[in-house]
Amino acid sequence: MSAIRNILFVTFDQWRWDCLSALGHPTLKTPTLDAFAADATLFANHWSVACPCGPARASLFTGTYPHRHRSVRNGAPLDSRFTNLALEARGLGYDPVLFGYTDISPDPRGRNPRDPVFDSYEGVLPGMTRLCRLDEDFGTWFAALKAKGYAIPDEPWDIFRPEPAALADAQAAGRAYCAAPARYAAEDSNAAFLTDELLRYLEAKGDAPWFAHISYISPHPPFIAPAPYHDRYDPAECPPPVRAATPDAEAAAHPFLDHLIRRSESGTNAGFGAFVGRSVRPAEMTDAELAQLRATYYGMINEVEDNFQRLLERLRALGVYDRTLIVLTSDHGEQLGDHWLLSKTGFFDESYRVPLIVRDPRPDAEAGRGRRVAAVTESVDVAPTLLHLLGAPIPHQMQGVPLSAWIEGRTPARWREAAHVEFDFGHPIEPEAARALGLGPDRCGMAMLRDARTKYVHFQGLPPLLYDLEADPTQLRNVADDPAYRDRLAEMRGRMLTWRMETEERSLSRLHIDRGVQEGPDARFEGML
Repeated sequence: MSAIRNILFVTFDQWRWDCLSALGHPTLKTPTLDAFAADATLFANHWSVACPCGPARASLFTGTYPHRHRSVRNGAPLDSRFTNLALEARGLGYDPVLFGYTDISPDPRGRNPRDPVFDSYEGVLPGMTRLCRLDEDFGTWFAALKAKGYAIPDEPWDIFRPEPAALADAQAAGRAYCAAPARYAAEDSNAAFLTDELLRYLEAKGDAPWFAHISYISPHPPFIAPAPYHDRYDPAECPPPVRAATPDAEAAAHPFLDHLIRRSESGTNAGFGAFVGRSVRPAEMTDAELAQLRATYYGMINEVEDNFQRLLERLRALGVYDRTLIVLTSDHGEQLGDHWLLSKTGFFDESYRVPLIVRDPRPDAEAGRGRRVAAVTESVDVAPTLLHLLGAPIPHQMQGVPLSAWIEGRTPARWREAAHVEFDFGHPIEPEAARALGLGPDRCGMAMLRDARTKYVHFQGLPPLLYDLEADPTQLRNVADDPAYRDRLAEMRGRMLTWRMETEERSLSRLHIDRGVQEGPDARFEGML
């Protein structure tokens, strides 16, 4: 019988893959996460198949690529015909509970458009029971802060503005805005609040099995951290951004990149810009300002890491650590000034490559503990992995592959060789990019295929991009128009087409009607489990 009784599914928001000292980060130290990875399986080449938050989480929960589920931006509804991890877990007798948010916009068909559920894109994943809400109005967190004597701002996100005196001190010392600490103490932060709520839930559950998803907002901007995390790292010791010598040189690589660097707000940190009082793009920031932003980001990771440690300690104290399947990952990454961009956007690795750490408590997984997997894994693999480890069938809708073999210390006979990413920069209401680039509303799609040697980016209405990762690992030279790369460009284009054909809708085409409904054997995972 499986030793798995409970599931703890943890997400950090906007946590990029290299921000983990176990993977060799030169400045950031993550002792708790490193120790957890040593007792689990670390997937070191893991990719979110989409960004921003809504599309990334839709793929994470449904195990389905964006070109199938089509919830391709924040606010794009997720078709109700898709099942997801929470709904499937209910069929196993779990009541999946949510602490935080899932950013899944509901399917409006058959519902009254005046239903308050449509007042925000931050809907709850179908099948999740939300026990602690932490949407953009921060309602439950604010209630806790008010009870502790904090003044609650009229505009919710103003909670991240530091006290004027702290800001004045930082500026007097010649430091950037985000050097100032948050106005709330670390024990009163939103991460601490969510952790406290989940700890209370675990105490109340006793010996009953549970499935909990906690979604931390850090290290998502605005870049602000409570003391002492705000001052943990010296900006002078932070690695500089990876980018071309000038914004103009970077932007010259492609029209879409030019748009992101010069005009698009999606290439900025809107929260930071609003607080500073001007539109902030890396091209307009000083080196010191950007270095401080990076230092603060690292401190934010440590703050949420310490709260994760509290969860691990309580699981051990309750005697359920070795009966709990723990999954720790992120929805997408963060540019941090690399390629003259902030936030999550475009086609660079920093926006899509994220950490994934899985601890399977079963004895079968003993050989996988402490293992670092270099093979390409994707966010669509997470939902089928959890179901497979729980002994449940994997819906045919799910396009990811269970990671069970890697977790158990084995190497599958075959595996994918490339990561697949999709990004939709269209918008039906605010078509900024479409207008700037002269594209129709349905021609704002981008798909990326990246293996160890080559990165290919295909656009519907713009020229492609090609990077030779062996000669240019930091992706500063687009060689799509170089005659020497004509054959490689054709090869990658063909592989992209093949992948899209292989991942098309097959829910009904795999069935055969003749003297009843017939279904052939499921060969999806042959040689991969």
